[in-house]
Amino acid sequence: MVVTPATPPASIGTASMRADGTIVLNLIAETDAITGEARIEITPRDPRYKDTIEHLGGLQQGQAKPIPPWPE
Repeated sequence: MVVTPATPPASIGTASMRADGTIVLNLIAETDAITGEARIEITPRDPRYKDTIEHLGGLQQGQAKPIPPWPE
């Protein structure tokens, strides 16, 4: 069963970029009873890299920023 909040959060975690260009996503999902956390690392060679940068509105080495929810 998938439980979704009535109002999407403003941020689902934080994104940062390492010196080698790897994007690190620290994700958080919360419902009334459950909290989940995940870390995803996306290297510049990963096919999701460009789309992730675009979703974040850009990201530079050493920068960290909130991650907006992806559209459903």
